[in-house]
Amino acid sequence: MTFRIIDLFSGAGGLSLGFARQGGDAFKSILALDSDETATATYKANFDCRTLNENIEDWVVSGEIPQADLVIGGPPCQGFSLLNKKRNGDERRALWEPYLDAVRKSGARMFVMENVAELFRSQELKDIRNRARAMGFSTIADVLNAADFGTPQIRRRTVVIGWDQNRVLGNAHLPNATHFSPDKVPIGGKVWRTVRDAISGLPARTNGTEIGEDPVLGLHFGRNPTSLSQERYRNVPEGGNRFDLQRNAEHLTPACWIRKRSGGTDLFGRLWWDRPSTTIRTEFFKPEKGRYLHPVEHRPISHREAARLMGFPDSFRFVGSKIKIARQIGNAVPPDLSEAIAREVLAVLSHDPGMEVQAVAGHIEAA
Repeated sequence: MTFRIIDLFSGAGGLSLGFARQGGDAFKSILALDSDETATATYKANFDCRTLNENIEDWVVSGEIPQADLVIGGPPCQGFSLLNKKRNGDERRALWEPYLDAVRKSGARMFVMENVAELFRSQELKDIRNRARAMGFSTIADVLNAADFGTPQIRRRTVVIGWDQNRVLGNAHLPNATHFSPDKVPIGGKVWRTVRDAISGLPARTNGTEIGEDPVLGLHFGRNPTSLSQERYRNVPEGGNRFDLQRNAEHLTPACWIRKRSGGTDLFGRLWWDRPSTTIRTEFFKPEKGRYLHPVEHRPISHREAARLMGFPDSFRFVGSKIKIARQIGNAVPPDLSEAIAREVLAVLSHDPGMEVQAVAGHIEAA
């Protein structure tokens, strides 16, 4: 049996990729929708699926919504982000409403929603679960770390799974971790994947400053830093940050950083070889935005390196400009995390009790 998927706010398709990895014909994406034209083009380049570059609110009202077994997707998270604390009432908080409208109109038996970690303790999550309950869906939710599922990146995201108990057997569960911090690996568990695991096989030097034709190394390009930037990079050791720059070369440190002696430790930071990366965001090519310097090379990570740290295979094709591809990578759902979620969804939809896995202690109980 093949289960039909609608992917909303699909982006490049990281969430869909994890479901496609279940093998055979377990899942089939029948429609993907996103308001970003280049993200839609990337999705189309990687999946045999109808794609729509459209606003979800317009589509839900006037579009032809196909029947599906499952709706997946992550409504935009800017309203929840700690980077946007003052955005009270941000209208993007409400985009989960047309998402759930699509769940209802498509006849889906399950849905998977992904968002920033801050959603977990928000009123919005309560509203989402109340709306789902009114539709006849039970839900389970928790904050999952992508590193716990094989992604070489610390990335904490809220995941919500909903299921219609009148139309599926059993209850859904969130996936159990398969990878662990080196000091907490249980018997049979695996250690977190690291930056070294992901990118050490790539050339130390990037290939110019523009996207190339080679399917792998075409994204392994860099910037053209000034001599001042290069000097700054050299004064940040592996695992260091702007405070190391200030200690080692205060004359090279921007005055605004000198005045601000507190704050986050990732700014102008260098990655560690033997740890997962910090969260990859949309401007990973700017070290002044976070811990995006290569562990030993004096440069920011390349787009190819960022894609690998997100868990995308080299065979995955990205479409668009440098900035737009970076946005697609930074906004993606890591495919390894998605794959773990997909296994749990498949267990429920397949009605096979032998496939069901017990929930991890600490998960919220079904509503």
